[in-house]
Amino acid sequence: MTSWEWDETLFAGTAVHYGVGRLPYPPRLAETIRDELGLDGTGRLLDVGCGPGSLTTLLAPHFAAAVGVDADRGMIAEAARRAPGVDWRVLRAEELPADLGEFRVVAFAQSFHWMDQPLVAERVRGMLGPGGAWVHVGAMTHRGLDGTDGDDALPHPRPPWDEVDALVREYLGPVRRAGRGTLPQGTRGGEEDVMRAAGYLGPRRLVAWPGGVVERGADELVASVYSQSFSTPHLFGERCGAFEADLRRLLTTASPSGRFAERTREIEVVIWRP
Repeated sequence: MTSWEWDETLFAGTAVHYGVGRLPYPPRLAETIRDELGLDGTGRLLDVGCGPGSLTTLLAPHFAAAVGVDADRGMIAEAARRAPGVDWRVLRAEELPADLGEFRVVAFAQSFHWMDQPLVAERVRGMLGPGGAWVHVGAMTHRGLDGTDGDDALPHPRPPWDEVDALVREYLGPVRRAGRGTLPQGTRGGEEDVMRAAGYLGPRRLVAWPGGVVERGADELVASVYSQSFSTPHLFGERCGAFEADLRRLLTTASPSGRFAERTREIEVVIWRP
């Protein structure tokens, strides 16, 4: 489908920007998963493709122990700095089960589309204990809804995402970058077919958060851009400083106060059972 294959530079240098540039998951997300699965502080959690641990640390209090795995060393280092009580591992999902043992919940958030999906689905199925569940969190944490409907009710101007995207293309070219390769058609879909083929039952879909209005500053938006695989700092090379200067000028033009507001998407939880 594309010429892209996973490599270690995919998210290189983005970990430090996640905590600033990505919107945090609301506590209501953990509460929704807790109530649906009857979590009571027992069992173990595995977060696959955990990044800097944003979801892991939100869910961990509802389990006896938590493990987060990610292929990017920078992500795991940042996760360990933020939450030393979790068992963090530098590990590709395709290397599971990796003697990690049995889990009550295995979670994925904005990560499964990067993986060899049939292989990972099969291997994770064997890691789920009796009554265990695969939990997929669908969210967009780097930016809000497209379109301008209702912008007149926002307390600040909407981030100029179309212009930001155009600026990235101006520096990096028209084809979306991804590590050493490209993703001209974006990441793969068809996850439901993969799960059914691997023997999972479901899905059960829940809206854990209906969306709302968030406010952010220019520094947070710059970090959001750098937190993306297609606009990581290293992709700009020696032109990174010039790109950031142009990005900040664009943001200042859009909002001289340096404050922005936008409407966020809903957060969906999709649960599969082996």
